[in-house]
Amino acid sequence: MGGTLAKYAAEGKKIVICDITEAELSSNGTVSLRKEEALRAADILGAYKRVTLDIPDRGIYITDENIGKVVNLIRTYKPKAIFAPFDQDRHPDHGNASRLVKEAFFSAGIRKFLSETPVHKTAHLYFYMINGFHKPQFVVDIEPYMQAKIASLQAYGSQFSKGSDGVSTPLTEGYIEAVEARESMMGKVAGLRYAEGFFSYNTLILHHDLLGD
Repeated sequence: MGGTLAKYAAEGKKIVICDITEAELSSNGTVSLRKEEALRAADILGAYKRVTLDIPDRGIYITDENIGKVVNLIRTYKPKAIFAPFDQDRHPDHGNASRLVKEAFFSAGIRKFLSETPVHKTAHLYFYMINGFHKPQFVVDIEPYMQAKIASLQAYGSQFSKGSDGVSTPLTEGYIEAVEARESMMGKVAGLRYAEGFFSYNTLILHHDLLGD
């Protein structure tokens, strides 16, 4: 959802990106290199901050400890909206991350859950697609920000090139091109050039755009 992040950052919104793991089991690159790449990508998108939790790679389970880590993050930054991966994805960690964030979204507003920190009830929870192509509930027009999205993806050079000692993965085999094609298709069904598709955990309430421009 890099296009949407770039769009909201350009409008003056403070964007905080959270990496739930350090991706220490990733097939290519190193943890330190990926952190550098992640910070470059966040800078391209105009994010206010990027943080990393210490939940193990392939260990994103629904435990009180893991929920607490995400809850503390929510209560620290007090977001108006949270975006998490859509739970239907080829990578189990993405689906588990979706469910973990959903649990934390709810628990962050419970006064007696980790009562030493003040509660925060986030108004909205949305889900974005990483690998899949699904019919979304709504889309965001990202045409002016598509190039920023691609540039932010290209910042992860270690993930899209095998190098001399790397291995082939779904990311090294035309991933960026596939993302660009998907966002083009998302846009076409809505009469746009490029769009990102989302799902909403809450029932959407429309105050504008019901009849279009």
